[in-house]
Amino acid sequence: MGSRMKMRKTLAVLTLLAIALSASAERRFSAANIPTAKLKKPGKVVITNDHQGITVQRFFGKSKEVLVSIRSSRTIRFRPSPSVFDSNASVVAPAEFASHIQDASRKHGVDPRLVAAVARRESAFRPRVVSPVGAVGIMQLMPATAKYLGVEDSYDARQNIFGGARYLRTLLDRFDGDLDLTLAAYNAGPGAVQKYRGIPPYAETRAYVAAVRATYEKSLRTRG
Repeated sequence: MGSRMKMRKTLAVLTLLAIALSASAERRFSAANIPTAKLKKPGKVVITNDHQGITVQRFFGKSKEVLVSIRSSRTIRFRPSPSVFDSNASVVAPAEFASHIQDASRKHGVDPRLVAAVARRESAFRPRVVSPVGAVGIMQLMPATAKYLGVEDSYDARQNIFGGARYLRTLLDRFDGDLDLTLAAYNAGPGAVQKYRGIPPYAETRAYVAAVRATYEKSLRTRG
């Protein structure tokens, strides 16, 4: 009887979570987000959502059990971000920088095609370019950001690329892998993204996110 009551309580919590998910498609959840369910084995319960619903499944061995499945006739606004990491992927970049991009991406766990897409938009791969606000080099690192990332010479292409890749990794972790928010934060700063709870309403930032994402997604469709 006690175990049955616990299961009912767990299902109730999961159902509320699923309803919350349907109301806010931008949020991301995992079993760790529902401590009140007191799941003994995090990772055995998987919560997934697409543009029309939410499904909660429990996996045990080679079997699975659907705990909650909510489908909606109303399309939920949802745009999944590519979740790709191929350290051996070829990149469209000048030959002298391509190996730096791949090395930096491998070290920091960021797809090299994403790093290349950011570099193209930021500087067109010009290692000595300085923006009007003082951002330097291929990945356009601000002096304070470069210092935080451990970059001693922002004009050094390899150091700059490694710093930019590390910063992208930091932002991806901070925004739970959301590509659009990561790119918005790279352009406008993470504080602006948090302030507006999404992509800031700046024309430059919105254009930046769209352009980098388009370049990145195009590169994912191109086999190197």
